[in-house]
Amino acid sequence: MMASNSQSAPNTQQCPSPAFHAGDFLVARVDETGAATCVGLDPVVDRLPAALAPTDANDCAACARAIEAFSCEVIEAVRTEAAAVKIQAACYERYGPDGYAAMWRVLSAARSSGLAVVLDFKRGDIGISAEHYAASARAAGAHWTTISAYLGADGVLPFLAEGCGAFALVRTSNPSGDALQALPLASGESVAQRVAQLVDELGRATIGVSGFSTLGAVVGATKRGEIAALRARMPSNIFLVPGYGAQGGTSDDVRACFRERDRGALITASRSVLYPKVALGSSWQAAIRDAAQVFAAEIRAITSGDGA
Repeated sequence: MMASNSQSAPNTQQCPSPAFHAGDFLVARVDETGAATCVGLDPVVDRLPAALAPTDANDCAACARAIEAFSCEVIEAVRTEAAAVKIQAACYERYGPDGYAAMWRVLSAARSSGLAVVLDFKRGDIGISAEHYAASARAAGAHWTTISAYLGADGVLPFLAEGCGAFALVRTSNPSGDALQALPLASGESVAQRVAQLVDELGRATIGVSGFSTLGAVVGATKRGEIAALRARMPSNIFLVPGYGAQGGTSDDVRACFRERDRGALITASRSVLYPKVALGSSWQAAIRDAAQVFAAEIRAITSGDGA
């Protein structure tokens, strides 16, 4: 799938319908593919295949075209192997208007492919700002977004409008997150555990027929010792699980993220899928497809019980 030559952003008819439910859609997509996997689209210009690399890394328009072309090829390669893609907004936005327009087209391509689409932009605001951030994601065609829950319900609920989903940061995979997330409160629980309680409470109003809410939680694979307790606090919230693969998270680390079998978690991998070793005589697109298949098989082994 090649990138569009048009420089205009997709139209706003991508917004989910009133009957849409992001939780049910994601669960159905996992059922369809048989793997609770999400490929992170975090394109970096200096790691692109030589055929796509721009000649001038300071040319924003050229860089935007390159990462768009790469992203669309990745979508085509993984669309039958993964349940979802997670589009890292910063990787596109750094290239200004050209990058932003490219991101919209990539979101459109991902949605058209049938994938569940997560826009990873980690917004955190209230009032009209939150409403506009949420509306922009819906217009771009994202089924899910990532957000900060630090401002409470005012910073969460706008992102659940029209059946869309949001993953709130609860326990992240980066080591420095411990400085705040692991702090004990007077109640004896940690900050992360208190945020988990908030996510559970706010998410109860949007539980769908699948048994899962449109409000999910970001829980890092590298926090293995805390995952079971967080799952107990958030039984109806889907976990978006970064940290698998290149960041050190293993199959054993993510097993407790699932509520049952392949339900309740979406495991993400970016670098290990986007930048695999290309075998002699093969193409980089085929290498990415193979890496996505390996990733799916690893997660499928966990959820089927074969990896126990």
